[in-house]
Amino acid sequence: MGKIKVAIAGVGNCASALVQGVYYYRESNEQIGLAHPDVGGYKPGDIEFVAAFDVDRRKVGKDLSEAIFEKPNNTIRFQEVPKIGVTVKKGPVLDGVGRYLREVIRFSEDRDVDIVEELKSSGAEILINYLPVGSEKGSRFYAQSALEAGVAFINAMPTFIASSEEWQKKFEEKGLPIAGDDVMSQLGATVLHKTLIKLLVDRGVKVEESYQLNIGGDTDFLNMLEQQRLVSKRESKTSAVRAMSPYEMPLRIGPSDYIPFLENEKICYIWIKGKYFGGAPLSIDLKLSVIDSPNSAGVIIDALRGVKVALDRGISGPLISVSAYCFKHPPVQMPYEEAKRKFEEFIRGERER
Repeated sequence: MGKIKVAIAGVGNCASALVQGVYYYRESNEQIGLAHPDVGGYKPGDIEFVAAFDVDRRKVGKDLSEAIFEKPNNTIRFQEVPKIGVTVKKGPVLDGVGRYLREVIRFSEDRDVDIVEELKSSGAEILINYLPVGSEKGSRFYAQSALEAGVAFINAMPTFIASSEEWQKKFEEKGLPIAGDDVMSQLGATVLHKTLIKLLVDRGVKVEESYQLNIGGDTDFLNMLEQQRLVSKRESKTSAVRAMSPYEMPLRIGPSDYIPFLENEKICYIWIKGKYFGGAPLSIDLKLSVIDSPNSAGVIIDALRGVKVALDRGISGPLISVSAYCFKHPPVQMPYEEAKRKFEEFIRGERER
């Protein structure tokens, strides 16, 4: 099989974990942590990074292998990465840096590059959007750049693009696949919460109310202190859980606070109240602690290979199964087990998308 040529918009913690992970699995025979060691004949090590864009002067102008370890990134360092030969270029700021991020971002004075030309000249096949939460204009800018450059698009952030009929049509007309929105971590708060709700409903429990609270210490949580940037994030997380129940329930989900010393650790609290046989009460009180960015990369590594399979087959527009399996706000919501089954059917060629 050939390489999967990938461009990255936003060289933050998630990009760091993804790049490290590709080299980790390329240089070892380890398969722990991979839901799918092989996707359509592609291994994680087949991913090749060919372009990267950011706005921080500590990253712009450096090789991607160095930039991923620059501040304010603070995820764990689990793999040494050799020089890649890809220089991080200056992208437009637009609405990508909010009120609180301005305290920690050191803006590069380099001139913005022409993103479309960079994508074309790099030979990129897929562009991943890793911009900060609330980057509505920025996310749409990179989606449009992908269209103009003839590149597939993965929207890992909670701006509704892959789930928008307007954008779906644009990518279909250009003959390009699109997947998203808002990556659902390998074992994160959303997939755990939605699976619990589905289990309770399937077992005849009446779920009466539930909440999910999240805290962390990276720039993602710092950025999300700005409530107006959270509208799509709350909707993305809430809709994924809400879709698992046939009835409405009081539900509150979203980031709760920024605690700097947690760094890239994310702590989630899930509480569920319900009733079962004879009206007897039930409650679940759960705490989950994870390193957030590798949790994301464990899913994006499948999404990338799924999108590459679509490119190989000439499939354009929204990738329904890839999106349902890998993202919180896909075009079509599904329970996890159904999404996984359909994703694997797609990979085997038993399902068009």
